[in-house]
Amino acid sequence: MNEQVTIMDETAIRRALTRIAHEILEKNKGVDGCVLVGIRTRGIYLARRIAKRIQEIEGMDIAVGELDITPFRDDVAASRREMPQLEQLQVHDKKVIVFDDVLYTGRTVRAAMDALMGSGRPRMIQLAVLVDRGHRELPIRPDFIGKNVPTSSEEQIEVHLTEVDQQDQVLIIKSRGEGA
Repeated sequence: MNEQVTIMDETAIRRALTRIAHEILEKNKGVDGCVLVGIRTRGIYLARRIAKRIQEIEGMDIAVGELDITPFRDDVAASRREMPQLEQLQVHDKKVIVFDDVLYTGRTVRAAMDALMGSGRPRMIQLAVLVDRGHRELPIRPDFIGKNVPTSSEEQIEVHLTEVDQQDQVLIIKSRGEGA
């Protein structure tokens, strides 16, 4: 039996993304030379929301791209790999801010960096995540974090976004063993 607990509701997600937008602006002294790249699936929606907030705050548009990292995952057979799909976005000599919903082992981010490098040579890559749950297997650290959520390896984090799941919330799913 599993127990689920809401750790972020719609308001908490909105506030976290607004804070991340301000942190991006501060760290990069605006958005000149910056592009946002969302990792499929939910990362792209977070990147688009951040772009909208930056536009509201600064009155400046920022380019947003969608990245499919599937061909670069280390659990996909090399024979099934194809070139990345970074849709119509120039990353060469840009500050690229990669968005993902949950940072866990770091393997998805490593695949995203490999895919980006195949699309050009960014000046810098920064990482933004809605939830950092720990348990890294690679030396990867986010620059922008919506919420740190220490978890056990038996717990899961689920991010639900309106664009995909018809509501905004972050859940922690706790596995409960028999007789617990």
